[in-house]
Amino acid sequence: MFRKILIANRGEIAVRIIRACRELGVKSIAVYSTADKNSLHAQIADEAVCIGPAATKDSYLNMNAIIQAAVNTGAEAIHPGFGFLSENAEFARLCEKSGIVFIGPSYKSIEMLGDKAAAKETMAAAGVPVIPGSKGAVSSLDEARKVADKAGYPVLVKASAGGGGRGIRRVDSPKELESQMIAAQQEAKNFFGDDTVYIEKFLINPHHVEIQIIADKKGNTIYLGERDCSMQRRNQKVLEESPSPIVDAELRKRMGQAAVTAARECGYYNAGTIEFLVDENKDFYFMEMNTRIQVEHPITEEVTGFDLVTAQIEVAAGLPLRVTQDDIKIRGHAIECRINAENPEFNFRPSPGTITALYVPGGPGIRIDGAVYQGYTITPYYDSMISKLIAHAADRDGAIRKMRWALSEFIVEGVDTNIDFQLEIIKQPEFISGNYDIGFLNRYVEKNKKK
Repeated sequence: MFRKILIANRGEIAVRIIRACRELGVKSIAVYSTADKNSLHAQIADEAVCIGPAATKDSYLNMNAIIQAAVNTGAEAIHPGFGFLSENAEFARLCEKSGIVFIGPSYKSIEMLGDKAAAKETMAAAGVPVIPGSKGAVSSLDEARKVADKAGYPVLVKASAGGGGRGIRRVDSPKELESQMIAAQQEAKNFFGDDTVYIEKFLINPHHVEIQIIADKKGNTIYLGERDCSMQRRNQKVLEESPSPIVDAELRKRMGQAAVTAARECGYYNAGTIEFLVDENKDFYFMEMNTRIQVEHPITEEVTGFDLVTAQIEVAAGLPLRVTQDDIKIRGHAIECRINAENPEFNFRPSPGTITALYVPGGPGIRIDGAVYQGYTITPYYDSMISKLIAHAADRDGAIRKMRWALSEFIVEGVDTNIDFQLEIIKQPEFISGNYDIGFLNRYVEKNKKK
């Protein structure tokens, strides 16, 4: 086991990793920007190093500064969390070159799966169902037209290096293809430095269901059930639940085995998530693989009793998984609401500021993953997440009831939040029945938009 781990991240995921280090008896090293000097992760870690000014390019995306901080403090490994450098193959390669263990997959796996078009080709070759569309990146408008005509409209133009909903355009007819393709390429170039795009069929009203896997370096790979992430606005997840209301035991097994096949095909180790779209016929299609821990990992931990972050560290240290597939059982139901500092009444405008009062709910089955405190100032430089509220109960109805009162008790003053918005979502008949899809929240927001 490592003696020291540096956490190349901030906020609630950094706090989560620090706590996992404590349970393993490993010293933690936080890095922080000047804007995060008073952040919780910088205060509770065993050591903390300032790596630059507020701008992410000068701090949390500054690979050389992070590596130097690890070297100077004697860290043997770096945990990247999610976002920032977590899926950056160059950073993983730099860690290896510097003699530091990257707590995640190999840089080769990240490269293979980071290019969405190439990943789709890999999955198709492995026999994993993929969405109809181009076999890889499209090189010209003429090629895009042929692919779109064959797949049938509507289609999506998607950035090969994309993520977070960026570089995606829906095309409903041939006359829109050129303009939407140019728009997707421009956004992809701006956000990822790569304007390569591919085409795939747009599935109408599917569910977004993802399978969590974990693999060690000794060839053991298991899946830990699924999460339904269909409740999203503009491709950004808002609420997640596990298990999915549309997945039964037979479908779970088929999707899980497909996910394990996908991971093994890529020589994958550590935690990862294979994301699928599931249509009304319960047919599922590979969408992408995230080569990191997910924001919504707590609900998987709650229903399986499996500590994903601790397992990530153990796998990186070369230890085998402590469990087999037969040990994984789904117990009860868990829901996660992302509590953000934003104003839903003004197009979800971010609301930076100082938290003047804070009360978080507690009790059996309630978990808070957060990094804020009374007097903490939410800066405008980073994402607006305050914390993640997780409710776990014996069944879905119980989890919904528990989440209702937990949201009602959650008090944050000094900044606007989406707490009331989350409360409204879980009261909707479509959510209560489980009869919602990936487009539900966009339709709900548009319908209830103030004139």
